[in-house]
Amino acid sequence: MKHSSRPRNTANLSDSVHRQLNMYAVAASAAGVGLLALAQPTEAKIVYTPTHKVIGKNSSYPLALNHGTPDFIIRNSYCLYSETCNSSWRSQLSVAAARDIGRSVNQVEGTTGNVYLAAALKRGARIPNAGKFGRAARMALQCSGACNASHTGIRTSGPWVDVTNRYLGLKFKIDGKFHYGWARLNVKVLIGREIIATLTGYAYETIPNKAIIAGQTKVPEDNTIEEPKALLTIPASRPATLGSLALGSRGLSIWRREGLPGVLQ
Repeated sequence: MKHSSRPRNTANLSDSVHRQLNMYAVAASAAGVGLLALAQPTEAKIVYTPTHKVIGKNSSYPLALNHGTPDFIIRNSYCLYSETCNSSWRSQLSVAAARDIGRSVNQVEGTTGNVYLAAALKRGARIPNAGKFGRAARMALQCSGACNASHTGIRTSGPWVDVTNRYLGLKFKIDGKFHYGWARLNVKVLIGREIIATLTGYAYETIPNKAIIAGQTKVPEDNTIEEPKALLTIPASRPATLGSLALGSRGLSIWRREGLPGVLQ
């Protein structure tokens, strides 16, 4: 079989056409990246659980932020005079990391001045806040007798005395990585009697080591649509489908045959 020695006919494209084709290629590439990004699965970054749990005298509540093994124990204890109480009577609300085989890495945020006093954070506070974290902290206390410096009357103390919608700052581990969360409570101290606490909700951030805002129940949606830059805008004179551009040289040939102003056929 003889091969023709004649040179193949080729089209000489002007510089302007080359630039136009390059712009189409860049636009197609950018659109492809955008489509891949849209195809990625999305998941909630904050898991929020509303609840209404009353924690009364001599009771406790196992708090499991991710609905698995308890991460913290909120305990409301009351006792009359004994060696344990070391007073005529004592009523105390506290929170501590739940023990796992005698050890725990979970922690509660304390006040700026005392890591053993649980901070009563206001809505909108950042967690972690200014306080240090510890494995256990007192929230509210009232007692009489030896626990009172004057040994007379009733002593009431703690950041959580008579508060509404305050937040515990929590730090705990999921699959070996630290996460931050919060628990919202109302606390009422009945003078001369006991303490009543009500847990009204809790939440945690699913991204490890990322701060959370007290009271935050979801990540704000970003509805902003970024306008394409001029360089990536397909010229209006002869629109082309991204599908044909994605075919490479084959698609470009088809596009040329259909007719493009300024391109030789």
